[in-house]
Amino acid sequence: MLRTPLLIGTLLLSALAAPAQTECSPSGHSISEAWFTGPMLANTAATPARGHFLLEPYLTDMRTLGAYSPSGTRLPAPAASSYDSQTYLIYGLMNRLAAGALPLFGYNTIPGQPTSAGPVLGDLTLIVQRRLTGPYPCHHIPTVALAVEQTLPTGAFDNLGSRPANALGQGVFTTIPAIFSQLYLWLPNGRIRRSRLDIYDSISTTASVTGVSVYGTAAGFRGTAHPDNSLTLDAAFEYSVTQRFALATDAVWRSSANTRVSGTEAPTSNSAGTPIGPTPITMNSGSSTAWAFAPAVEYSWRPWIGILIGVRLYPAGHNTPDTITPGIAVNIFR
Repeated sequence: MLRTPLLIGTLLLSALAAPAQTECSPSGHSISEAWFTGPMLANTAATPARGHFLLEPYLTDMRTLGAYSPSGTRLPAPAASSYDSQTYLIYGLMNRLAAGALPLFGYNTIPGQPTSAGPVLGDLTLIVQRRLTGPYPCHHIPTVALAVEQTLPTGAFDNLGSRPANALGQGVFTTIPAIFSQLYLWLPNGRIRRSRLDIYDSISTTASVTGVSVYGTAAGFRGTAHPDNSLTLDAAFEYSVTQRFALATDAVWRSSANTRVSGTEAPTSNSAGTPIGPTPITMNSGSSTAWAFAPAVEYSWRPWIGILIGVRLYPAGHNTPDTITPGIAVNIFR
């Protein structure tokens, strides 16, 4: 499963490393002259030292704008919004080993339907990360880490009744092996560019589904849903305009396989009142491919605390809607 991502990652890491210098900048600039907070999406390959921690709460507002029909015609989409708060809580167990959690809360609005019944709990993600190399701040060797994220189905996803906006989960256990990498480059003007390349491979279990759900099922449905695997590549770059101020961007490619939903709907009756047995239902989402871009601005008051303001843009692609997600985060590394 991971052979293709590993090959792609090796090639891209080589490309990222190629223009690096083997020394710090000729003018003597050091890594301390750039206080980065990190880009909007890519995780860091660095790990907190033993007893130290990373705290990074995010607030985002994902708005669905539109989609495309199979013939290529742009279709309007309901102006649904998903206000989410996800926080990275990472603690250094050893100098190269860290573990943590990513709790998620959200509030959804859907035109013509009730909103969420207040802030709702989403799926909880746990993470363990092992740094393999680095950091090498003055050389063209990237810092590389292996991580495993485990998402637990703690968020509502079915039995939603008249409030589908309460959904903030998928109902499955998802295991996400990942490779994180990070590289510092000193540019001719003495400023620093930090590059990241992350590769994720998601593997999900099957969910038992009842009634109205995130999988598009209706009241009276009973069956299963199986989200298939997905692969995500995230290349990110940060440029230190000054010590405190930086510009960042992510470029993301994601490919997801088909999600299959199968089961039956509750018995009904025809116009003559004759009972009709349970109706078999099978739905397939089809595979999807999406690109995303996430430009952002970073500002740090101190080396250990800063703020990021950015926007994630997903143009409508193959089986994916057009979305725009402004967000803000505070990065604390102590």
